[in-house]
Amino acid sequence: MNGATVPNPSTSYFDTLFADQPVMAILRGFAPDRTVELCRRAWDAGIDVVEVPVQSLDALPSLHAAIAAGRERDRPVGAGTVTTPEQVATVYEAGVAFTVAPGYDPEVAAECARLGLPHLPGVATSSEVNQALRTGHDWLKAFPASELGTGWLRAQRGPFPTVKFVATGGVDAANAADFLAAGARVVAVGSALQDPRQLDLLGRLLRS
Repeated sequence: MNGATVPNPSTSYFDTLFADQPVMAILRGFAPDRTVELCRRAWDAGIDVVEVPVQSLDALPSLHAAIAAGRERDRPVGAGTVTTPEQVATVYEAGVAFTVAPGYDPEVAAECARLGLPHLPGVATSSEVNQALRTGHDWLKAFPASELGTGWLRAQRGPFPTVKFVATGGVDAANAADFLAAGARVVAVGSALQDPRQLDLLGRLLRS
């Protein structure tokens, strides 16, 4: 390959998914009924994209519930914190639209590619960004965004102008606009969905 990047179907998928969606909802650690309630709250607010992390088997019922609710509303639901090929197989069988990981794991990325499942890997260093790019991933999760800071995003735009970052971790309605201004294409929020004041601010961000 001589260092060249390879085509990756995740690119076109996320290009379409996030075309007019600068906010993604992350619903971690909620019971199935509460997960569905927050999914609907997000969708009603105009946040179409939802991720349900599956850091343990206990989270799978909530993922299944969200996927079922998403089918009723024609909304995509992804699985987050996917860190092993075995998890990839499990969430694929559940019917997720995409997967998200906290870091870049070549085996996880390869299994997603084999199944045709769009994958959003996490990065926190220039080396990780470069490694992900070499396998065709130009949509990347900047994690943890609040620790990396907006300056990190601005700095990465120089050497990696084609990367599209989803800022995740410690992002809420108060700082979401700052991350978007720094170059993130999307911000991922969690607790803000439970706060009507933050939800209203996110709604304004979507409308703008």
